[in-house]
Amino acid sequence: MERESMEFDVVIVGAGPSGLSCAIRLRQLAAEAGRELSVCVIEKGSEVGAHLLSGAVFEPRALDELIPEWREKGAPLSVEAKEDRFLFLTETRAYKLPTPPAMHNAGNYVISLGELGRWLAGQAEALGVEIYPGFAAAEVLFHEDGSVKGVATGDMGIGKDGERTDAYTPGMELHARQTIFAEGCRGSLTKVVSERFDLRRDCDPQIYSIGIKELWEIDPAKHKPGLVLHTIGWPMDPKTYGGSWLYHAANNQVSIGFVIGLDYQNPYLSPFDEFQRFKTHPEIRKHLEGGRRISYGARALSAGGFQSIPRLSFPGGCLVGDTAGFLNVPKIKGNHTAMKSGMVCAEAVFAHLSGEGEGAGNEVTGYPERLKASWLWEELRAVRNVKPSFHWGLWPALAYSALDTVLLRGKAPWTLRHRPDHTTLKPAAECKPIAYPKPDGVLTFDKLSSVFLSNTNHEENQPSHLKLKDPSIPVAVNLALYDGPEQRYCPAGVYEFVGEGEGRQLQINAQNCVHCKTCDIKDPTQNIVWTVPEGGGGPNYPNM
Repeated sequence: MERESMEFDVVIVGAGPSGLSCAIRLRQLAAEAGRELSVCVIEKGSEVGAHLLSGAVFEPRALDELIPEWREKGAPLSVEAKEDRFLFLTETRAYKLPTPPAMHNAGNYVISLGELGRWLAGQAEALGVEIYPGFAAAEVLFHEDGSVKGVATGDMGIGKDGERTDAYTPGMELHARQTIFAEGCRGSLTKVVSERFDLRRDCDPQIYSIGIKELWEIDPAKHKPGLVLHTIGWPMDPKTYGGSWLYHAANNQVSIGFVIGLDYQNPYLSPFDEFQRFKTHPEIRKHLEGGRRISYGARALSAGGFQSIPRLSFPGGCLVGDTAGFLNVPKIKGNHTAMKSGMVCAEAVFAHLSGEGEGAGNEVTGYPERLKASWLWEELRAVRNVKPSFHWGLWPALAYSALDTVLLRGKAPWTLRHRPDHTTLKPAAECKPIAYPKPDGVLTFDKLSSVFLSNTNHEENQPSHLKLKDPSIPVAVNLALYDGPEQRYCPAGVYEFVGEGEGRQLQINAQNCVHCKTCDIKDPTQNIVWTVPEGGGGPNYPNM
C-alpha cells in the first residue's frame, strides 16, 4: 500500500508549549491579515499533554503576549507562587541560603504543564488549527533540491520481526511549505535535519540534564499552596551538578523532583536512586509523610543555553522550543522561552509565506534575526556562563555565578564552553560503587512500580524503538569498561544485563520506556539510538 499525503501551509511536529504557541500565533496573524493559512500539529502522545512533564513554576510573560485575556479564558494558572526557599542540604541538616535573583518567583504560578498544554490546544483548535495526537512523525521528507518537504508518520502494524501484520497501515505523508520541529529535548527528527544541514557547526555541543518527578497528594495540614522550595547539596557530591524542587500546587498536591546534569563522571551513579534517597532527608520527608505518591515521570532537558543554540532555520523548516535548547538554567524555567521561540518563529514564517521577503528561497532566515531582537535572546545571553561554571564544582560555581550575575550583570566579555555529556564518564575501575538503600514502598520506590504510575504502554508486537548501532558494544565496551551504566542511568528499567560469562548480553525492555531520551544522550559510545515507537505509545501523564 502506498502512503497517502496531505498538504498544509505549515506542519508542526510536537504539541508542547512551543509548537502550540507557534500554531496559535500563525492563525492569529492569518486572521488579522484576512488570509487563509492551513496549520497542522501532530503529536506522538496519545493525547495532547500525555508526554508533557515539567516542574513547573511558570512565568507568564510569553502567555501575556500570546493570549492577553488568558485569565478570562480559563487558563489553568490558579496557584500563585507565594514563598521562595533555597536550601543547602547535608545528609542530616538543611541551611537556608539567600534566594538567587533568578529564582525569585513573584508573579509566577505553580502549574501542571500537561493541563496548560491541553488548554493551549483548545485555544489553537478554536482558531482553526488541526491537531492530530497519536501520530508519531517518524521520517523527514525532502524535495529533490534537498529542502524539507514535510514529514511522514510511522507505519502501524509492523511486527517484532519487522514484517507487516494483518493490522498493517502505512504512515501518512504531511507536506508543507514550512515544517516546524517542536519535538522537545533531543528530538529524533531534529537530529536528522541537524546532520543534514550541519546546524550545529558554529555552536557548542548541546548538554543535558535528567529531571525525575513525582506527584504526591499530601496531608492537608501540611499543604501550603504557592510554596516554592529548591535545594542544592546532598545527595550530590560537590563535583556533580544536581538539585531539587518541591512545589506546593493545588488540591493538596506537591510536585517533587530532582535534576542531575548528564555530565556526571561516576558510572555507578543512578539518577533515579539519587532522587529516592533525596526524599529521605528530614527536611523533605516532613512534607511527604502521611501522603501518597500518585504519579511518576522522567525527561531529559536541554541545558546548554545560549552558546549551544544551533542554526535555527534551514531550507523548508525551523527549530523551536527545547529541541533547539532555550532553557534558562539559573531560573530553572524553559516553558516561557519555548513559547516565545514558537511565537517569533510564527511571525517570521507568516511574513515569509506572505511574500514579504524574509528569507532566501524557502528558508526563513528572518526567524533567527527576529529572535536575536527579542527578550528571549537577551535573557539567555545574560546567563550563558552559569551552567558551564559548574564544571569547576559546586562552591566555585556558586561564587562565580554571583560575580557574573550580580556584579557583571551577565555582560562578562567571555563565554565559557561546554563539552559533550557522553565523553565524561570515568572507567568503573577509577570510581567507587554507590550503595543505595532498598526502597521501603512508602517514601521510596523501585523503578518498575514507578513506571506503572507513569501509565506507560507500547504495542507489544512492534520492533523495538531503541536501536543499537553495534550489538556487541554494550558487553564489549560498556560492561567491560564502565560496568554497564545504561542499567543505572535509565530511570525506567529498560536496560539490564542478563546471562553469565560469555553468554552475557544486554536485554532491552522497550515496553518500559518513558521517552526521557537519556540513553540516546549518555551512552558513552553513542551506540544507542532512540527512535519513535508507534504513535500513542509511551507514558500517559494525566497532569505532570
